[in-house]
Amino acid sequence: MHILYADDETSLQTLMKTQLEKLGHSVVVCPDGETAVAALEREPFDCMIVDLDMPGIKGAEVIARARKIRPEIEAVVITGKPDLKSALTAIENHVFAFLSKPCSFKQIKSLLSEVYHRLSQSRRLAALEHRVRQAEGDSELVGDGKSMLQVRKVIEKVGPTDSTVLILGETGCGKELVARAVHQASLRADEPMVSINCGALPENLIESELFGHVKGAFTGADNARVGLFEVADGGTIFLDEIGELPMTMQAKLLRVLETGDIRRLGSNQSKRVDVRVICATHRDLEKMVGEEQFREDLMFRINTFEIHVPPLRERIDDLMPLAVHLLRRHRSDGDDDALFTSQATAELLAHKWPGNVRELANVVEHAAILCDALPIDAEHLPRHFSRRQLRSEIRDAGPMTIREMEMIAIERAIERNAGDKKAAAEELGVSVKTLYNKLNAAEEKAA
Repeated sequence: MHILYADDETSLQTLMKTQLEKLGHSVVVCPDGETAVAALEREPFDCMIVDLDMPGIKGAEVIARARKIRPEIEAVVITGKPDLKSALTAIENHVFAFLSKPCSFKQIKSLLSEVYHRLSQSRRLAALEHRVRQAEGDSELVGDGKSMLQVRKVIEKVGPTDSTVLILGETGCGKELVARAVHQASLRADEPMVSINCGALPENLIESELFGHVKGAFTGADNARVGLFEVADGGTIFLDEIGELPMTMQAKLLRVLETGDIRRLGSNQSKRVDVRVICATHRDLEKMVGEEQFREDLMFRINTFEIHVPPLRERIDDLMPLAVHLLRRHRSDGDDDALFTSQATAELLAHKWPGNVRELANVVEHAAILCDALPIDAEHLPRHFSRRQLRSEIRDAGPMTIREMEMIAIERAIERNAGDKKAAAEELGVSVKTLYNKLNAAEEKAA
């Protein structure tokens, strides 16, 4: 650790510096409070060992100033005049430990080992929280189009309640992001939000995952396990792809939603949990009810409030703001108003986006990696991007001749290159002359 040692006793200064450095720490020794405060303002320390009774600025004031400069620093008080006032001063400053002189170096060594362990735990926790935030992403809903404004209005109304919410929308359109926004708008925002994809787990594991199990409940259950409903107690549980839940589990989930009681697999004891439930699906639940694939009573129970998330193709005005927002996850350079060239923008706007926002996120990440210096150009977009768009248009158009297919490809290439026929020809792999010949032939046929 990087340690600050502040004490006006010269003999102790030399001894502590020598001994602490033998343990592998780096040490800065300060003979008084003013020097200690100056050192704290100059460089970051992990731990400080401070004598309370020093000339000038007293030890308690040094610790108080240290807390303002570097709140996470651990402080150890060492004093030759231990009394109640000194102890209270230490408590008020939230010091890690209080030592009375004389004390053995063995005591100090043991104490610093505890300090190091606490700092390591704090850093691991901070790293874990950072990874969780990265994995979750932010909960900001991007876009000011009419459809997204409507989604926001519904979230504002339903968020502060405890009502069950059903989020409907195509795969990849951002249903989990909307669920997170509902959680953040609720009175449970400081409590956990736990997510599970009901279609991603084998049927025989879903009950254990949701409600937990006791030791020996089934083969391989060597230890008891807490279910996600218990983990989310006090907060929110998000059941994604609820339409994939097996019928047997639908009945058990309905009982939990109605009673608030869960029972671990293999146990006879019930436990009350306080959980807000948000569900999502891309399936038509009413149709599934008619086909006896989904319980009607469960559908009514989870459908207190519906939020429809529009597909990306129906909120095209939000596409470029979304693209900019997604690009900023990977790149901080460039001007926000010029992150995509006109050619790249035209190609993004012309795409049908069958994979919705998830597909856009992948396309933007691909482009961000390929592009050495912003703005993103059409050449940085995935190679299959325009070809897939072309195939989609040809498929939707029905039976066509080879010449008609060629013309769609030519027109789209010219659009992507903002009318530059030479660039369009290069993209298509033909000469400019061939391109003009095909365009002229098409015009003559149309005439």
